[in-house]
Amino acid sequence: GNPRLRSAVAAAKAANMPHDNIQKAIKKGTGELPGITYEEAGYEGYGPGGVAVLVETLSDNKNRTVSELRHILTKHGGNMGEAGCVGWMFEKKGLFLVDQSAAKEEELMELALEAGADDFSAEDKIYEIVTSVENFEKVKEVLKSKNIPCSLAEITMVPKSTVKLQGDQAHRMLQLMEALEDHDDVKKVYANFDISAEEMEKV
Repeated sequence: GNPRLRSAVAAAKAANMPHDNIQKAIKKGTGELPGITYEEAGYEGYGPGGVAVLVETLSDNKNRTVSELRHILTKHGGNMGEAGCVGWMFEKKGLFLVDQSAAKEEELMELALEAGADDFSAEDKIYEIVTSVENFEKVKEVLKSKNIPCSLAEITMVPKSTVKLQGDQAHRMLQLMEALEDHDDVKKVYANFDISAEEMEKV
């Protein structure tokens, strides 16, 4: 398996927002919450074991958001960093997840690579396809034309390298991800941890 990909996939799966968050994000985005101006902002920091963390937010009060994010990071063994401290550790990529029951591996791999995908792997009952941002729509169209459903199709941040976590650090990192994602102002969280399936089960 590819740990860079596994990390991005874990973050993407974790970031599948619960329904009420999605509704809230839509209302924020369409300005349905009256009299409030929302601004997007990105923050960078570190989790347990020096894991790089990127947080994308949409907030009506940046000062409040920053202080609350700082508190969450510190509480879970991390810390807030300067702008640019970890952003360079990630690259923007297209990511597709396809349930293995939806397609045959060889056929899907051939389709994806012919459409311009960078990477294809099969792990944990799921096919993972990674593309450049430029080829994202092309791959999406090809999958759609073949009626292959995706459980996830989005532009995401894939880490260039990962930090392996075990035991207490793995546990704390997952708690940190959960706490950040539960925050009202947080849209997306990206991190470059690599936690094995066995370790995940222990948690």
